[in-house]
Amino acid sequence: MHVVVLGGGYAGLTLTRELEKRVPTDADLELTLVNDSPDHLVQHELHRVLRRPELANAITVSLPSVLDRATVRVARVEALDRERRTIRLSDGTLSYDIAAVCLGAQTATHGLEGVREHAIPFKRLTDAFTVRRRAREALRVRDQDTPQFVVCGAGLSGIQVAGELAALVRERHGSDANATPTVTLLEQLDTVAPQFDPPFQRAVTDTLESAGVTVRTGTAVTRVTPSTVGLESGEELPAECVVWTGGIRGTAALGRERPAVGPALELDERTFLLGDAARMTDAEGEAAPASAQSAIQAARALAPTIAGLVNDERDDSGERDDSGERDDSGERDQSRGAESVSAWTAANFAFDSPGWVVSVGDEAVAQVGSRVLTGRGARLLKTGVRLRYLAAIGATDRAAVLAREEVDHRLPFELGREP
Repeated sequence: MHVVVLGGGYAGLTLTRELEKRVPTDADLELTLVNDSPDHLVQHELHRVLRRPELANAITVSLPSVLDRATVRVARVEALDRERRTIRLSDGTLSYDIAAVCLGAQTATHGLEGVREHAIPFKRLTDAFTVRRRAREALRVRDQDTPQFVVCGAGLSGIQVAGELAALVRERHGSDANATPTVTLLEQLDTVAPQFDPPFQRAVTDTLESAGVTVRTGTAVTRVTPSTVGLESGEELPAECVVWTGGIRGTAALGRERPAVGPALELDERTFLLGDAARMTDAEGEAAPASAQSAIQAARALAPTIAGLVNDERDDSGERDDSGERDDSGERDQSRGAESVSAWTAANFAFDSPGWVVSVGDEAVAQVGSRVLTGRGARLLKTGVRLRYLAAIGATDRAAVLAREEVDHRLPFELGREP
C-alpha cells in the first residue's frame, strides 16, 4: 500500500514519523513524503534569524535525517486528482492508495494594491534574510528622517517579527527615542492576537509597547508602495521595510482555498486534509487555530486511522499482481475501506491546547490555562518549547545547538533582568 504525505511541515513530518512507529515493519507499506524542500523549517523560530542569522541551520532540519522508513521526494505539488488517486508534481505524477494533504498555507494579500510587489511575507528562510537585509540597509543608510519599519498583521507571527525588529533597532541604536528608528505593528481588528483571551492580548500589547513597538489596532491597510503603507483613514505611513503577516490562504494545489474538514479530517475515505491547509473543526465543534500546536495534534489524531487502514490491507489474504491490483481471491473492496474509516478507525481530532507562548524580542508572554505569565517564567517556558520540539522530531543535534546558544546569549541577559 502506498501512503503519500504531502508537505513536510509540522503536520506532515509528525504524521510521517507517527506512521513509521505505528505500522509494523513487515507490513506492505510504501511511505512517501513529498515536500518542496529537503528540509523541515521550524517556523515558530524563524523570527530569530532577523538578529541571529547563524541560527538558520539550527531551525532547519534535514527530513531524511529524522525519518527511518519514508522516502523523501523533493518536488512541488501542483494538483490532486482524488478520483484517480494521483498527484501531479513538478517532476512527474505520483499515484497513491492513501494521501494526507499537509501542504500548509500561503500568505494572503487580499488583492490589496502593492502588497505582493512591495511587502515581504514571512514564511521561509529567504523571507527572513530579505527582511534582515532590508532592515540593516535602512539602519545603515539614514537621512534626516529615522527609518520606519511596519509589520502588517498582529497574529503570533507578526508579534514576533515586530518584537525582533525592535530588538534589532535597540542593539544598533540604543533607546534614544529622538533618534531611534520606529517599528509599527498594524492590525485591522481591535486587538493584537485576535484569537486569544483578553488577558493574554493585554500582556502582549504591554510587552510590545515596552519593547518600543508602536501598536495600532483597528487600522486597515489599503495599499503598499515602495516607501509608504496606505491606511483606510487616508494616512500614508512612511516605511522603509514592510513585513506582511496579514492572513493566510490555501496553496495553488488546492485552488488557493482551505477546505473545511471535521474531526475525521477526511476529504474522502482515502484522502485526508490537516494542518494550515484546512479549516479544521474538532470533536467539540470548535474551529482549531492555524498553528503548529493544532497541526501536530491533528497529525497524531490521524495516524492511527491511516495505520489501521494499512493493517487492514495487511490482514487481507489477497495478493497483488504485477499491476498492483488485487487478484480475484482478494479483490480490494473500496466500500470496506470507506466503512473502516467511518467506524472504528475514524480520527476524532480534539484540539486541546496546554497553553501559548510568544516571543517579543528577548522577552516573552505565555498563557498556561487561565494564567498569563511574563518575565522570567515566560522566557524559560519559551526556551523549553524551542528545545522540546526539536528533540521530539529527532533533531537532537539542532536542539543541542540551540541549547548552547541559550547559554551563551540568554544567560547574560537573564543575569541582568528582574524575574
